[in-house]
Amino acid sequence: MKLYNNGVYVLNGKDIFEDPQAASAACGKSVSQSEATTGTIAYGILKSHNTSSDMEALEIKFDKLISHDITYVGIIQTARASGLEKFPIPYVLTNCHNSLCAVGGTINEDDHLFGLSCAKRYGGIYVPPHQAVIHQFAREMLATGGGMILGSDSHTRYGALGTMAVGEGGPELVKQLLSRTYDIKRPEVVGIYLTGAPRKGVGPQDVALAIIGEVFEKGYVKNKVMEFFGPGLASLSVDFRIGVDVMTTETTCLSSIWETDSAVKDFYDMHGRTSDFKELHPADVAYYDGLIEIDLSEIEPMIAMPFHPSNTYTIRELKANLDDILADVEKRAAVSLGSDVNYSLRDKVRDGKLYVEQGIIAGCAGGGYENITDAADILRGSSIGADEFTLSIYPASTPIYMQLMKNGCAADLLATGAILKTAFCGPCFGAGDTPNNGGLSIRHSTRNFPNREGSKLQNGQIASVALMDARSIAATAANGGFLTGADELDVTFNKPAYYFDKSIYEKRVFDSHGEADPSVELKFGPNIKDWPAMSPLPTNLILKVVSEIHDPVTTTDELIPSGETSSYRSNPLALAEFALSRKDPEYVGRAKEIQKAQKAVEADSCPGDVVPEVHDVMKNIKADFPDVSRANIGIGSTIFAVKPGDGSAREQAASCQKVLGGWANVANEYATKRYRSNLINWGMLPFLFDGDKLPFGLGDFIFIPDIRTAVSDKRDVITAYKVGEKNEAFELRLGDLTDNERQIILDGCLINYYRENN
Repeated sequence: MKLYNNGVYVLNGKDIFEDPQAASAACGKSVSQSEATTGTIAYGILKSHNTSSDMEALEIKFDKLISHDITYVGIIQTARASGLEKFPIPYVLTNCHNSLCAVGGTINEDDHLFGLSCAKRYGGIYVPPHQAVIHQFAREMLATGGGMILGSDSHTRYGALGTMAVGEGGPELVKQLLSRTYDIKRPEVVGIYLTGAPRKGVGPQDVALAIIGEVFEKGYVKNKVMEFFGPGLASLSVDFRIGVDVMTTETTCLSSIWETDSAVKDFYDMHGRTSDFKELHPADVAYYDGLIEIDLSEIEPMIAMPFHPSNTYTIRELKANLDDILADVEKRAAVSLGSDVNYSLRDKVRDGKLYVEQGIIAGCAGGGYENITDAADILRGSSIGADEFTLSIYPASTPIYMQLMKNGCAADLLATGAILKTAFCGPCFGAGDTPNNGGLSIRHSTRNFPNREGSKLQNGQIASVALMDARSIAATAANGGFLTGADELDVTFNKPAYYFDKSIYEKRVFDSHGEADPSVELKFGPNIKDWPAMSPLPTNLILKVVSEIHDPVTTTDELIPSGETSSYRSNPLALAEFALSRKDPEYVGRAKEIQKAQKAVEADSCPGDVVPEVHDVMKNIKADFPDVSRANIGIGSTIFAVKPGDGSAREQAASCQKVLGGWANVANEYATKRYRSNLINWGMLPFLFDGDKLPFGLGDFIFIPDIRTAVSDKRDVITAYKVGEKNEAFELRLGDLTDNERQIILDGCLINYYRENN
């Protein structure tokens, strides 16, 4: 794999030039970077969806929206509070996260009935539980060549089908529901040039992990669009391309798009949507801001060790250096887990081989038809054994499950001792198949962050996940749970044909065909709550640092846990009680304590009477800023994290902080655009600190004078003060903000912004 240090020119989709003069000589005409930039597939799609006259400052309107059942309630509640009357574009409400309805009493199914009533009232599409995971339904029924889809799940990726899809926090979908735009600087585009063909036994997860391992720490594609093309494309089935594409999220890229060909046309034909296919290719001359050359024939079966998809090794390398690599994982884990639990992997070694307790093939990444049929070919006639090892397989949609039953693959898998389950995302985010304490699970799913498999660090539990391809998981299962790469077995892959039958969707999916029915009453369960009132940004701001995190990266799972919190995603106050519970269990109490001071300010009473330490803080501030009073201050909390927001698009990572009185985050950088956007949309200041040594610490107070004026005047550098007997000045930055984003922060949140501007 080769990463180019600079931008490149690609001629005719195959010839690569770093020097523009060499590119000009090769094509017989002068080549300019500005003109060649328009030659990417991504540029053409963005241009066709941009409503502004400026291709550098995009205002995008998407064709369709999609959400699942731990995001759509909050989105619709926000949109309702902002004036929603009708879904202006197709909006699909899928149910694949809270679909078990096994935790929290009636509240999960209450959310589903709310979703169905919203689809009827506002003119949407409702996919019942167990029918399909969100992204498989989108592939089968929504994607269009040259189209754009916005989803409230980070793995919203349909580039292999010619659709540029973006996963964002819920407020960005709210903007689309209110006929507003997705405002963003034109993203850079990185070409992914494919050559060769995969080896036997190598699957899409292997290719994806190889890419993630190479680019994540470098930030090579961060917030950029990955564009796949090249002669190697022809060697990949569409299912294979989809499996690579969905994992591009783990590189922290913004979106993805692929060159399309006759194989993609066959996919659309098979799904009865021939007219939705569009042939897409780079122009004769295209400029890419970076390029990754990948020889598919060089990629081996891979494994991403705990606790990140970028912690990658070849399975061959892991087996050859088992003790050293396991020791390194344990050492890395200690940084994140601390001393709360005794984490070990080296005790999994039996007779020099790594033993795992569980295998999972599931969700938007693993549950595809070809992954499962290849696994069936590997496992056919064998047994997973009667020891600790278990294997669960979740087809990504009912049509896939039906075909597996018709062609006998389902029976072949069940005969080995494997279990087949309905379409469900639970194993990916900790709501299904949680391993035993101390257990190691190998999964063809999307993420392996700490505790994401469902264990609870705060209860002294820890289990972990290694990501692998379905084929190597099946090979490991055939070997009774001892780690085995698919290339170690001699298997004939039969590649049975797939026949898509959408009849079950026609029978079970509610489709309004865009017709709203205002007479339908929304069905509210007792757990579905409105957002609490939120104040606009004050003139001056006092922040107490209530959490300080120095991990290299902080995931959204650590900011607001997945799994056990899913049932409370419709209840902002109840959900907020879980904020940072895995990372900093004292955070909620600290935040709520200082929030009392803000509530006193709002009630025009003395904040120092309810939070005594505020008396001294105000005294020290007034020594240098005598005009400051409770009439012109806001008091709240902030957290510091080195690099927060890797992973999920869930807006609650920000909204829970806001509900608890958070006014800001301070970070050295933000891991993803979507987390920073979530902060902004919930009225929180996304501060950046550039220094090596923090000028404040846990429990300190920060004073920011005239912050409202600074935001309004578009200042980037903000002077802040660590409050003390001598107030110590330091600098923060806000980074790039659009005019609308600044106004959202000034108004206090997106809901307030729309109330003010509608």
